[in-house]
Amino acid sequence: MLNVLVTGCNGQLGRHVRLLTSASQHNYQFTDVDTLDITKRDAVMNYVLTNNINVVINCAAYTNVDKAEEEEDVAEAINATAVRHLADAMKVNNGTLVHVSTDYVFGGAAYNRPIREDDAMNPTGAYGRTKMHGEEAIFEVGCNYLIFRTGWLYSEYGKNFLLTMMRLFSEGKACKVVYDQVGTPTYAGDLARVIVDVVENEDFQGTNGVFHYSGEGVCSWFDFAKEIARQTQLTDSRIAPCLSSEYPSRVVRPPYSVLCKSKIKQTLGVTIPYWVDALSVCLGNINQKQNEPS
Repeated sequence: MLNVLVTGCNGQLGRHVRLLTSASQHNYQFTDVDTLDITKRDAVMNYVLTNNINVVINCAAYTNVDKAEEEEDVAEAINATAVRHLADAMKVNNGTLVHVSTDYVFGGAAYNRPIREDDAMNPTGAYGRTKMHGEEAIFEVGCNYLIFRTGWLYSEYGKNFLLTMMRLFSEGKACKVVYDQVGTPTYAGDLARVIVDVVENEDFQGTNGVFHYSGEGVCSWFDFAKEIARQTQLTDSRIAPCLSSEYPSRVVRPPYSVLCKSKIKQTLGVTIPYWVDALSVCLGNINQKQNEPS
């Protein structure tokens, strides 16, 4: 039986891991900053050794891309320093660190094809830099690791593009959405399922590597918004396409962040849902929750 620590358990991804492992034969322990501050090395080491943790699934992250420009030291502490602590602890306890990273580690190069795992990291802002530093810390420590890079994550929980659009649509507000940033929406429930399946599969225990995972297909944020409106039948919502330049920002967001998933499909045998179908599943879960008796 594995002893698995899941950090950031109250975030989008962490909540889905909790749901998926509720009946697992393995011992999952869930923490957030209120129960374990992973920026504190002694606290991390003590927790891992006391509970004999075999696997850490690190779902904790500083993800406010704009605010990271003002709080890069805070983002660095969570996205890089804390990751080093977790890697150190797994190295000492001969365990595996499963870490979630981002497409924002790229962005500084003009890609016109899906980005591969071995493409050079080249972030354009503080958030991407700190996430890159987290990955580099894992490599430097030399623990067993699995890194899953993803992008455009959404779910029924927290703050994300899907829930923001649904709120704006329900309020009947017009909105402009950029069409010159291209990627693939990723349902957190799908990524959580991949992570849990890999962690619990004995054939892949001891496997190291970086893997890209996002929904199948490609779209712009504008396309994503239009599909949300279509599936929620909020067709009277006024959605207009616009350029990124119409929203001046200190952050240069990746204009093309389509991730190549060939490696994860071939190596881990993962089947990836088309992003439109995954969105339908998520919206179905939202509707079910809304219709449940209080």
